[in-house]
Amino acid sequence: MKLLRYGEKGQERPALLDADGRLRDLSAHISDVAGDVLLPQNLARLQELDPASLPLVPGNPRLGACVGQVGKFICIGLNYADHAAETGAPIPEEPIIFNKWTSAIVGPNDNIEIPRHSTKTDWEVELGVVIGQGGRYIDESQAMQHVAGYCVINDVSEREFQLERGGTWDKGKGCDTFGPLGPWLVSRDEIADPHQLSIWLEVDGHRYQNGNTRTMIFQIPKLISYLSQFMSLQPGDVISTGTPPGVGLGIKPTPVYLKPGQKIRLGIEGLGEQNQTTVDA
Repeated sequence: MKLLRYGEKGQERPALLDADGRLRDLSAHISDVAGDVLLPQNLARLQELDPASLPLVPGNPRLGACVGQVGKFICIGLNYADHAAETGAPIPEEPIIFNKWTSAIVGPNDNIEIPRHSTKTDWEVELGVVIGQGGRYIDESQAMQHVAGYCVINDVSEREFQLERGGTWDKGKGCDTFGPLGPWLVSRDEIADPHQLSIWLEVDGHRYQNGNTRTMIFQIPKLISYLSQFMSLQPGDVISTGTPPGVGLGIKPTPVYLKPGQKIRLGIEGLGEQNQTTVDA
């Protein structure tokens, strides 16, 4: 099942994608793709619906972030061995945790705004994990039962703000528009192995990132269990699990960063694609 949200920003409606790639409105059944709707029993009820019985969404509407009302947007740094190598960083002994502010969340095809005074805005395609069943102190062996589904994330990052301005990474990670989610939330049952997915990103037609989730250092069960030692995980929380190599920061001999007017295209096997244009904030 592929769930999504469509409509103008702040007025998104819930929908699902049918087998023919058409949007079917879910407003008669749920108010949003958010919160307790993502609990296992509620997702099971949605899966029982006949998509052909749902109203077709006309035209080609804007897609919003595939999850609404996100409580926590948690990110994992340096979680691909080959990405850590390209940045010159050692392999982490424990997951590196940082946050994106929920105000960074936008739709998968919305513009990305390059912040004022930025000279080092970068890209990072990542596998997003959306929590369904919440919990604390989750055992690693049970962790996948807490997953509602998966989505594509572009962990847009301003490297000067992140690495050269002191303090934590967060100031370079949470700028407005730095968290595109979607196009859809793909339910866990549709992805046989989330650790065997091709993952890629292009800027102006040039493929910079071309990796696979199998090179994750810490896999999803470990991440969920680890995070739940420090916080309660709740339905609709989003975990961005790290990026493969090919980010602008890692390009040798001279890093490459985004400029206004560029086109970004990214995707993950089975989870769809995003398309963004960079603009000045």
